[in-house]
Amino acid sequence: MILPGGRVAASDPPGLPRLLGKETLQRVVAGGRILGSERLPGLSERWRVLAQPTTFRAESAALVVAKSLEPRDETLDHLLVELLVAGPLALLFAAVAGYGLAAAALRPVEAMRSRAEAISASTPGTRLPEPASRDEISRLAETLNEMLARLESAFAHERRFIADASHELRTPLALLKTELEVALRRRRSRDELEQALRSASDETDRLTQLAEDLLLIARSDAGGLPIRRERIPVSAVFDVVAERFSGPARGRRQTLEAVPPNGLVLDADPVRLEQALGNLVDNALEHGSGRIVLSARPRGELVELHVEDEGAGFPPEFIAEAFGRFSRSLDARSGGGSGLGLSIVELIAQAHGGAVGAQNRGDGGADVWIAVGRAENS
Repeated sequence: MILPGGRVAASDPPGLPRLLGKETLQRVVAGGRILGSERLPGLSERWRVLAQPTTFRAESAALVVAKSLEPRDETLDHLLVELLVAGPLALLFAAVAGYGLAAAALRPVEAMRSRAEAISASTPGTRLPEPASRDEISRLAETLNEMLARLESAFAHERRFIADASHELRTPLALLKTELEVALRRRRSRDELEQALRSASDETDRLTQLAEDLLLIARSDAGGLPIRRERIPVSAVFDVVAERFSGPARGRRQTLEAVPPNGLVLDADPVRLEQALGNLVDNALEHGSGRIVLSARPRGELVELHVEDEGAGFPPEFIAEAFGRFSRSLDARSGGGSGLGLSIVELIAQAHGGAVGAQNRGDGGADVWIAVGRAENS
């Protein structure tokens, strides 16, 4: 307690010096209030001071409460020293620990990278290591291995396709070369030369058709077979195919007829559809016998175009792979077909969003069909 004249009226502990300067004391006695850190007269350290006006024995006075800040300053000094020393050490430890943790986490990625670097087309079956932990890295390895499996399957498919295409091209080329060599080996009569040229022309036609089939398959693999849809009556498709193959059918002593389609209309590319149906009829002429019948059967939003014959039908084990590329049954290996006809039918069906199918008839013969979209209001 300090009186206006500066005398300490009371203190705890007793004997404390005056804690306020004269000007500050006068301001407090006049009604002011002080709260803050101050350097007090006669003391070296800083103090936290609260001073406010009061009365002592009916006389204005200043009540002053102070607490030394020396313990706090010492604590802050110690903390500063610890931060300056321990901070860099802690940062170094955190950096080393973080590097070790990151290296451990990325070790599976590095193992995958090094294995991927060694994978090539000459190392089939090689896969990336899959970490035991079920985390994102493990799932990434599984996904990449699935992708590698798909790529291997695609490469194997392409290799088979190239090998089969080479084999199919080699046969007519060899026959063509043989025919020409035989014709040139000695002098030939006009009839012999004409026969050799006719045989060479047949092999050339086969080469041309095979090249066109391979080109169509390549275009389909490259991005889908382009089609131009239009409304086309089934009867119009049957008429075109029947007119085209009626002559070859008579030459083989077979008959070709179409069942009236009852006004069914298709939403399809007429050129591609006639090509597909022509392949089915040609297949029936090549491997079937007796009567060949064209018929149409609605199936929901699709229309199935069937080609049935009275031949021996498919070997049961061959039906599942009948539409595969270069796929031919053992009975047809000696024939002149390339094994691409039915696979092209399937490509055309897929381009239309349709499907294909094959089965043996109960009374003998084969039934093969292509299903394409049915036009609205038909």
